[in-house]
Parts: sequence; structure tokens; C-alpha cells
Amino acid sequence: METSEILKKVRKIEIKTRGLSQNIFAGQYHSAFKGRGMAFAEVREYQFGDDVRDIDWNVTARFRKPYVKVFEEERELTVMLLIDVSGSLDFGTRKCMKSDMAVEMAATIAFSAIQNNDKIGVIFFSDRIEKYIPPKKGRRHILYIIREMLDFHPVSHNTDIGEAVAFFTRMMKRRTTAFVLSDFYDRHDFTRQMQIANNKHDVMAIQVYDRWAKQLPDVGLMKIADAETGHEMYIDTSSKRVRQAHARHWIEHESMLRDTFSRSKVDWVSVATDEDYVKAMMMLFASRG
Repeated sequence: METSEILKKVRKIEIKTRGLSQNIFAGQYHSAFKGRGMAFAEVREYQFGDDVRDIDWNVTARFRKPYVKVFEEERELTVMLLIDVSGSLDFGTRKCMKSDMAVEMAATIAFSAIQNNDKIGVIFFSDRIEKYIPPKKGRRHILYIIREMLDFHPVSHNTDIGEAVAFFTRMMKRRTTAFVLSDFYDRHDFTRQMQIANNKHDVMAIQVYDRWAKQLPDVGLMKIADAETGHEMYIDTSSKRVRQAHARHWIEHESMLRDTFSRSKVDWVSVATDEDYVKAMMMLFASRG
């Protein structure tokens, strides 16, 4: 993609998503995520009624009288976007490709974060960590992230969500709010990695999908290709049996995802490329209020 074309797209996405984050998401984002973490502020002398579990034994030993740790709500969050850049995201039969929608949703979250003075970082992943952008604040940083999302060329086309989530858990020492944006087509089981990550951090999942994944249209013989393996084949979509088998596969996949997120206690939302993602994101935020 030409540099001028990328800059035009960046500007277009900025105008749309910054407006959304200012007018719609700012309040919901704040109420959904602020105050969930507690940071150490100071120590003071023990007073009757204080929780003995808050006693700072090092300070108590030094001054020979009991002192307790005082905590306050963390005013500043660190937000990480884990963005799937595997081959299957480069697909779309309706309004846009899955990757386009993922970019807009990620940008909206990013602008909501900086409005609340939070840091934002990104992990691009396929079946490996393709790129890590450490969390920072500011509009310039977000525009850099959007530019990278629009013109990123991954080394691999395959997917390993567990690898990305495990990397995130290792990298982030302080409690972090994370959004995993993917279609969640993965041949690996990533339940354990999600459980570990969500115990230490606050993880949410946003599934982006195309309608054809759910229900094949009756359009006769159609050539399809697996975007991750490159395998090509013809299927007869006029066959009711083929369409039913395809629908069953979708139901099984969604059931597996529900089970994974339920067991790892991860909040998630699913949105099709021809749907209004604003509604989906507001549902996700509202469920945490």
C-alpha cells in the first residue's frame, strides 16, 4: 500500500473512531474498567478496626509498632490489544473484511483509552509473536499503531492464540486490561493460557466473523481456499447436505469457544462484518458495569 494511501486511511479511521470513543464509549469505558485495580499508596500507623492482613511487617519491625499499607484505586490503566494478523482475517463477503473491522474496533478502544489517560500497547500475532509495541500514551502513538495495523505483513499465516496470550502474560508485570481481537479459528486449545492470563490480568475477547462462516449461500459450485494453509477445494453449495454440515461445524466451533471463555472466566462478544460493532462493544462494556 502506498504511503499516501495509508495516511488517508489512518486519517479516515481516526476521524470515525475518535468520534465514537468521545461520544459513545468514553463514559462506558471509564465505568467498565476504572477502579478495578488497587495500587499501594502509603503506610500509616495501625488503627483499631484495620485489617491485620494489611500490616506492613517490614515497617512494623523497623518502628516497633504496627503500620498498615494504604491502597487506592489505580487512576491509570495499561491496555493491551492482542490482534490476530493470521491469513483467515483477510476475508470478507459483506461490508468489509474481518481485518478491517478488527482495525476499527482496536482504534476505538485505543482512543477511549487515551481519553482516560491510559497507556495502550499492541501484540500482533499469528502462530508466533509478529510484533510487540510497548504501551505508551498519546495521539501520535495511536496513529502509529493504526498505521501498523493497516500495513502489517505477517511472516506466518497460521494461528496460535495460546502463544500470544502466554507472551502477554510473561511481558506484562502489572495488572493490565487486555482485548484479544480474532476470528478464533485455531487448531490449538488455548483455554489454559486464557485462564492463567485472566487470573493475573483482566482479559476480554472480541470475535469477528463473516456471515458465510455461519451459513453458506446457495450459489452452486464454489472454489474455496484455506487462507492459513493455502489448501484449495471445490464445494457444491447447492447441496443441502453440504450447507447443513457447514452450519453444524459453525455451531460446534461456537460451542467450543463458549466453553473456553466460560472456563477461563473471560468476557467476550461476537460481531459479524456486516453488523454494527458499536452495539457489540457497548454490550461488552455494559456487561462489566
